[in-house]
Amino acid sequence: MPPTVQREVSKDILRGIALTTLIFIVSAYIPVLGFFFSLLIPLPTLFYRSKLGRNNGAIVPAVSAIIMALAIGRVSFEILFFTELLILGFVLAELLKKNLSVEKTVLYTCGAVISTGLFALMLYANLIGKGLAVLISDYIARNLEMALALYETLGMSPENIQVISDSLDVIHYMLVRLIPALAASSILFVTWVNLLMVRPLLKKERLFCPNYGPLKLWTVPEPLVWGVIGCGVMLLLPDRALKMFAVNGLIVLMTIYFFSGIAIVSYYFDKKRFPIALRFFLYSLIALQQVALFMVIGLGFFDMWLNLRKLETKKE
Repeated sequence: MPPTVQREVSKDILRGIALTTLIFIVSAYIPVLGFFFSLLIPLPTLFYRSKLGRNNGAIVPAVSAIIMALAIGRVSFEILFFTELLILGFVLAELLKKNLSVEKTVLYTCGAVISTGLFALMLYANLIGKGLAVLISDYIARNLEMALALYETLGMSPENIQVISDSLDVIHYMLVRLIPALAASSILFVTWVNLLMVRPLLKKERLFCPNYGPLKLWTVPEPLVWGVIGCGVMLLLPDRALKMFAVNGLIVLMTIYFFSGIAIVSYYFDKKRFPIALRFFLYSLIALQQVALFMVIGLGFFDMWLNLRKLETKKE
């Protein structure tokens, strides 16, 4: 490799590490805003793996993970969380190179992240001498206590604090049993967001990007409706384990239908030429209001029958 090219590669690696570290600092140390920034942690790894190749691109997440570990200063769930986000970016970049369908790209990325995360959790549980279920339960309990303390700091009324405190056992019970679906849905969402954001970057840099077409026209594969029906039937059964399995399944399926619903929203925003400010307000409303969120999920679910974008007509 010529020296000038090597210097450019080195600069890109440093840029990737610096950008990832900056996003990590905001994610870890700034409340509320940090949550939204954490969604972007895979993006530098994803972009620079696509630009620099596998070997040079791997340096960005490897060094960034070391910096994160040193900043946190201990082995913890937080290190695992941020490391898995870096793995997500790298795996997604690898799969983009294979030119698979968008469904397979997202599915395989999520499968890889879930598998490595589960393996790391089991290894960590063995190292500290705890069962995996106990480890997760203790972590959730600790975070619920921290959340309650944060509400007190923010000045929430004592009556509301007492109501939440009395409900902690119920909340803990539900979260422990819903953690598989919440984890899977989070990984799905982060994968989808980063896929949407990296496509214009790759095109701008004239790097390879699969031709998925406009994702605002994407629809959920029809067979998934049977998953929703099956989960609904299981909710009617008396067995508690089956009911929890059904709720977990519905959470994941609702996430997938949300992608279709938000694609419909985006399609009509473009069709009606909504200004950027109005789009930002409406997207924020969807993110913050549960009613609006469920309406979007409903759009995605019923689109199979209503064909809200008239896709077949447009194709003809």
